[in-house]
Amino acid sequence: MRANKELINIVQEIDQDLRAIRRTLRKPAEQEFSKSGQTGPQRSVLQAVVLAGGLSLKEASRRVGLAHSTVSGIVDRLERHGLVLRQTDKKDHRIKLIVASKVVTLVVHPLAEALRRAKPAERRTVREGLRILRRVLES
Repeated sequence: MRANKELINIVQEIDQDLRAIRRTLRKPAEQEFSKSGQTGPQRSVLQAVVLAGGLSLKEASRRVGLAHSTVSGIVDRLERHGLVLRQTDKKDHRIKLIVASKVVTLVVHPLAEALRRAKPAERRTVREGLRILRRVLES
């Protein structure tokens, strides 16, 4: 009985921590998005670009499930607002990549900034703990 109560307490604590982490990670992006009045599709494209570190229009369209012409228009608007840039792909100069501006990268990925402040041993501990949690959840 005592083991069950301890397990329930651990579950509740982990759940609260994960919720707080999600809120903290979303907060800067949500504030920025609300200030700029971006639409859901614009946020989706921007997030896909940030997570991938840069995408072609074709790949961005595939990842967000929108037509190439729609994503092209979205990228045009994001570019006008200084949120993305178009750069030539270093591997294939025929391809233009959409990449997030530095401001967006810092806002959308506060996790990267937080991990920069952590000690290397702390980063390894966080990564290993999350890997273990994911593994036991998926098994």
